[in-house]
Amino acid sequence: MLEFENVSKAFWTGKQHKIILDRASFRIELGNSLGILAPNGAGKTTIINMMCGLEKPDEGKIRRDCRISFPLGFMGGLVNKHTGNENARYIARIYGLDPDYVAAFTRWLTDIEEYFDMPVGTYSSGMRQRFNFALLLALDFDIYLIDEGMPQTTDAEFNRKAGKVLYERLQTSTTVIVSHQASTLEKFCNSAAILRDGRLYMFETLDEARQYYDYTS
Repeated sequence: MLEFENVSKAFWTGKQHKIILDRASFRIELGNSLGILAPNGAGKTTIINMMCGLEKPDEGKIRRDCRISFPLGFMGGLVNKHTGNENARYIARIYGLDPDYVAAFTRWLTDIEEYFDMPVGTYSSGMRQRFNFALLLALDFDIYLIDEGMPQTTDAEFNRKAGKVLYERLQTSTTVIVSHQASTLEKFCNSAAILRDGRLYMFETLDEARQYYDYTS
């Protein structure tokens, strides 16, 4: 379960006081995947980062009593001077998982051959993106956080393999997806909310949320 209780968050943009959340309270139960629709600039990424602890609320409480992923495509804590193999084993130990399994899975999915045993700092942006995504899929979470849909790389074979693994994983996990497009949420969400002007409006179905979102856009 992931719960926000009277959570507020705002930023000073240099021109105005931008309110992301204003005393928002909601709960995400395991097994009930949630899609959040919001226009660009409303604070989608900030909410996702708050859910996993990358950002803290200004006020209120966030309760987490399950394993919550970092946003797909993001991986903090990598050490550039260490190899992919060393980084994978280090992250596995942080999460209490088998380092051999995590390293082997990440090596298989990235398919970057000898580069897996070279420092991550030598990777191209595409290789690093593949490594980050593969490492996340090697870990096991109760709730997966996705910001604006599935991460994509320029490698078609990797996208195919990673997409298949991710789809299978999400069948037995809970998902929270934030996007400005309702179509992004259709495959994985059975409830929805709309973020607008610091308020989170909850709906029982995606269709209800879509109708309201389209009407107010």
